[in-house]
Amino acid sequence: MSTLRLLLSDSYDPWFNLAVEECIFRQMPATQRVLFLWRNADTVVIGRAQNPWKECNTRRMAQDNVKLARRSSGGGAVFHDLGNTCFTFMAGKPGYDKSISTQIILNGLRDMGIAATASGRNDLVLATPDGERKFSGSAYRETADRGFHHGTLLLDADLDRLALYLNPDPKKLQAKGITSVRARVANLVEVMPAVEHHLLCRHLQAAFSQWYGEPVEPEVISPQSVPDLPGFAALFARQSSWEWNFGQAPAFSQVLDTRFSWGGVELHVDVEHGAIARARLFTDSLNPTPLEALAQALPGVAYRPADMALVCHRIMADFPQERASLAEFTAWLTATVR
Repeated sequence: MSTLRLLLSDSYDPWFNLAVEECIFRQMPATQRVLFLWRNADTVVIGRAQNPWKECNTRRMAQDNVKLARRSSGGGAVFHDLGNTCFTFMAGKPGYDKSISTQIILNGLRDMGIAATASGRNDLVLATPDGERKFSGSAYRETADRGFHHGTLLLDADLDRLALYLNPDPKKLQAKGITSVRARVANLVEVMPAVEHHLLCRHLQAAFSQWYGEPVEPEVISPQSVPDLPGFAALFARQSSWEWNFGQAPAFSQVLDTRFSWGGVELHVDVEHGAIARARLFTDSLNPTPLEALAQALPGVAYRPADMALVCHRIMADFPQERASLAEFTAWLTATVR
């Protein structure tokens, strides 16, 4: 059996691609070295320990049909579109060495005529008249007998959208999670107008094969052509679930406030494991009883619009005389919690 394996994904679904990555990482022989190349359409990918409500404009993402995907490695939040190429190198120990995978990428870029260097712990940069600019960030994960190094390469990404989704709403949010460090970035198309995903993949494939002195034939995978991966269905279900992408968020507190014609409302929530642990509501409404009942009913409910709306509708049934004001409150709450 070849010691090298190269997989190319035809899918733009981040949940599919991350499930493939995780499945292969768990099952690969320790003697194998794997390169997986893929792209995601319109996705924010967050690190394993991050809080999406802190890192992202989740409301704008919902409006624009941008997916949220939580990866199994650490690090910060990144926006993916089809102008990004994603890479994953995997190897068993003691052969796993993230400096090797970094050098393979640099070699592939050099063969394309792009001079780049590694900077710090996990960035690749270009020298420009304005100074060094980052075009790649990466993260790592290790277990007892294997490790992987994965990241993105900005080819022709929409950098305006990157800024749009990686800035959270200006909410009163105090989070205990990890906050991303944002840096000045550049697209490779700025130094090589002809660069595109398939061209880059061919050069990375050649650099991978050349480094190890062994030919490798790519395996093209998609949801219609999944390699034999026991347990893939369960991993895909986890990767695509709200419980994984949102529910794994570190504990945080949030204050949501607004004013209606019938009074002001200030809702304080403490969220743990994606569910409301505590809720307190303050209002100058002439009839605060229904809103107080709502606050008492929220603990234990998932911090997502549909679940909170169900609680609101139950309260409406208990207080039919306040139905109009509660419906207005519900519409505001479900639009705000995204």
